[in-house]
Amino acid sequence: MQPQKKAILIAMCVSILLMLAKFGAYFLTNSNAILTDAAESIVNVLASSFAFYSIYLTTLPKDKNHPYGHGKVEFFSAFIEGVLIAIAGVIIVFKSGYDLLYPKPIVQLIEGATIIGVTGLVNLILGYYLISTGKNHKSITLEADGKHLLTDAITSAGLVLGILLIKLTGVFWLDSVISIVLGLYIIFNGYKLTRRSVGGLMDESNVDLVKGIIDILQKNRKDPWIDVHNLRAQQYGADLHIDCHITLPYYFDLNHVHQEISEIDRMINGKADRKTELFIHADPCLPACCNYCKMKECPVRGEDFRAEIMWTIENATKNQKHFDQ
Repeated sequence: MQPQKKAILIAMCVSILLMLAKFGAYFLTNSNAILTDAAESIVNVLASSFAFYSIYLTTLPKDKNHPYGHGKVEFFSAFIEGVLIAIAGVIIVFKSGYDLLYPKPIVQLIEGATIIGVTGLVNLILGYYLISTGKNHKSITLEADGKHLLTDAITSAGLVLGILLIKLTGVFWLDSVISIVLGLYIIFNGYKLTRRSVGGLMDESNVDLVKGIIDILQKNRKDPWIDVHNLRAQQYGADLHIDCHITLPYYFDLNHVHQEISEIDRMINGKADRKTELFIHADPCLPACCNYCKMKECPVRGEDFRAEIMWTIENATKNQKHFDQ
C-alpha cells in the first residue's frame, strides 16, 4: 500500500476509536466542554474519510479528461475539512452559550479528563505522523489532516486544564466558558485551512516554491540562457507544473534549442524536491540583450558584456525580457 493511503487509513481508524472514547467521556460527565471535543472528533472522521478518497484520486494516472492529473482534489479535500471544522466550531459556540444560560449538573470530571487527556496524546502523535508523511510525499491533504489533529490535541490539553480548574474551584459555569473559547479557536483554524485550500484551487502564487525554482536556475545557469521570464508554477497534488520563457541566441538552430530546453528540464527534475513538468517557450535574443549576455565568441554581438543580471522572483516572473526593466 502506498504511504499516503496507509497514513490516512490509520488516521481514519484511530479517529473513529477516539470519537467513541470522547462521547463516552461526555455521557459519563455531562460536560459541555467535553462534548465540544467529542463533536470535533466527528469532523475528524468525516475529514479522514474524504481525505482517503481524495488521496486515492491523486494516485490515478493522467487521462484524457484530466491531462494534468487529479492532484487538485487535494485542495478541495482540505477545503471541505476546513469548512467542517468551522461549522463544528460555530455549533459548539451556540450550544455552549445556551448551556451557560441554562446550566446542567456535571459529574465525574476526573474520569472524563483522563479519557480526554489520553485521546489528546494519541492525536498529537498521529498529527505529527501525518504531517511528516505529507511533507515527504508533498500531500496537502495529509498535512491538513495532521494539522487538524494537532489542533484537536491542543484543544484537548486546554480542556483537561479547564476541567481540573472546575474541579478545584467548583465554579461549574467555567465549563461553558471554556467550551466557547475552544469553539472560537476551532473556527479560527477552520478559516486558516479553508483560506489555504482556496488559494490552491485558484492557483494563488506560492512564493517559496517559485523562489526555489528560480534559485535552482540561477545556481546552474549556462551562458546561452540569456534570461528567464514569465515564470509561473502550478501545483497539482504532489506534482508541479512550471511554464516559463527562456531567451536563447537567435542563431541557434532547432536542434540546439531543443538540447538547451531538455537540459533545463533534466536539471530542474534532478534538483527539485518533487516531480516537475515544464513547458518552456524559447525566445530569440535581441540586440538590447547583448550588455547582459555572457555568450563567448558570439558572431553577432553588437555591444560588450557589462554585467550579469541575477534572476530573482521580481524579474523572472515578469512577462518581459530583462532589458525592459
